[in-house]
Amino acid sequence: MQKGPKIAIAATTVMVLLVGLRVGLIYKANHEAGPAPKNPYANLPVDPDDNVFLRKEYPDSLADQRSLIGKTVWVSAGGQLAYYSDKGNHVDYAKPIGNLLGATPLLIKGVFEQKAPASGPAVFRIPAGERQVLLAFTMPASSHPATLYATPVGDFQSGSYNFVNDEVFFYDDPHKLYNFWGPAMWSTIDKHQAVLGMSENQAMMSLGEVTTPSSDDTGNRTVLFDNNGHPLRIVFVNNKAVKITPVPAPAQTSANPAK
Repeated sequence: MQKGPKIAIAATTVMVLLVGLRVGLIYKANHEAGPAPKNPYANLPVDPDDNVFLRKEYPDSLADQRSLIGKTVWVSAGGQLAYYSDKGNHVDYAKPIGNLLGATPLLIKGVFEQKAPASGPAVFRIPAGERQVLLAFTMPASSHPATLYATPVGDFQSGSYNFVNDEVFFYDDPHKLYNFWGPAMWSTIDKHQAVLGMSENQAMMSLGEVTTPSSDDTGNRTVLFDNNGHPLRIVFVNNKAVKITPVPAPAQTSANPAK
């Protein structure tokens, strides 16, 4: 074979080998497992409270409300629901007993409807609507376990019912749902007291959900708790109460101030 063709063949062979090697390297680079991408959330702390399953019932009728009769619910929206003496499927809206406190068990005894006033404690959380729907209940854990009370849980307006049960009640015992809080913390909560070291969620369960926070940074802020008319200001750092300060309630202004 002449020298020219030999050189051409050799050069072509080298070129083919180089191209093959390049293709092989590209294939290997594209198919080799690279370093696993880092999960930016992997090291974030997880609050066990966020893993608690809170059952919802989505009531939308009086039949749904009546299905609660004979069952126990527990108050989740402490300080937001006024309650009254039940005088035979009727309450005196002008005479509330007080506000239901967090984690209080209520044994449901009945359901009824009543026209509500346009203002006052009854419509703090529940609109007056054309009429309100009230649940009658006893409080087995109270000093008067057989006394019948009632609280509004919804309203009827423009042909439909609107209920807040899922936002104001637990359908399962919160002492069991949050059993990891421990008996000492639950003892404090059941007495509706504040203690250093409690989290914001624990403080709301104990003192109620009528609050004024200083920022949106949950767990690292100052929160003013109405505490059923006995205000407390609590400073939270890393979701632990580090300072608890009683706050004087606003003075009641006289209807006829002295001149």
